[in-house]
Amino acid sequence: MAKTRKKEPKPRKPSRKQAEEAVRTLLLWAGEDTRREGLLDTPKRVAAAYEDWFSGYKVNPYEFLERTFEEVEGYDEMVVLRDIGFESHCEHHMAPIIGRAHVGYLPRNKVVGISKLARVVEAYARRFQVQEKMTAQIANCIHDVLQPKGVAVVVEAKHQCMTTRGVHKTDVSMVTSQMVGGFRKDARTRAEFLRMIDGSR
Repeated sequence: MAKTRKKEPKPRKPSRKQAEEAVRTLLLWAGEDTRREGLLDTPKRVAAAYEDWFSGYKVNPYEFLERTFEEVEGYDEMVVLRDIGFESHCEHHMAPIIGRAHVGYLPRNKVVGISKLARVVEAYARRFQVQEKMTAQIANCIHDVLQPKGVAVVVEAKHQCMTTRGVHKTDVSMVTSQMVGGFRKDARTRAEFLRMIDGSR
């Protein structure tokens, strides 16, 4: 019988001072003089930027979808929110990922405020990410909370880890999709969703 490996506790979060010192270390490693005027406040600025860029760790995306509306006169057709712009960061190189997401679902007796769908995208984007994982997380969150007949998510993005380093291919974008329920089972429903978001390209 195979032994299950004991889960390691999550590392303790460093202090703000330690984070700033880490930035200072990276600047020195890059060859800079951290004593010069232009860099004196850079560690503080970078720490503040990280609080904004990675604010997604402080929220629970599932909570955004808890308030729903049932007075929709029986509406059960597709709801689509397209062109949700986002900025994320690659967990492999900590480089920006800039893109947009298109989200659709088939309601089952209730709908959610459309701004909440955008907030779900934002919450997952503002973490270190892999685009494939982020796409699945958005779809799974909507499916788990709303329990709709189907969920569709398409994400298009440019990865700065590829455009500014490595192969330096600046015009390349990556497209990922996750289809759940009716969107996966019914080709016509899936095609309708793709047509609806196609006008935004």
